[in-house]
Amino acid sequence: MTQYFVYIIECENGALYTGFTTDIERRYAEHVAGSAKCKYTRSFPPKRLAAYWAFEDRSEALSMEAKIKRMSVAEKKALIGAAQY
Repeated sequence: MTQYFVYIIECENGALYTGFTTDIERRYAEHVAGSAKCKYTRSFPPKRLAAYWAFEDRSEALSMEAKIKRMSVAEKKALIGAAQY
């Protein structure tokens, strides 16, 4: 069964980038290498993988991604602080 991940990357400029993937390790490595399709992290490299969440349902994951993208920076930081792995 496929797992879906929503993740937040803290970039070197302090920004919090949110994304969606089925392979969190590969996707983060792509961001770090600058080979990812994401133009943002090519311009503002990742500092760390701040948090991630796993889902079994694709729709749930995409819904969570959209919800996080609408959050303020303060709300995202609180969410990162509450993340458990």
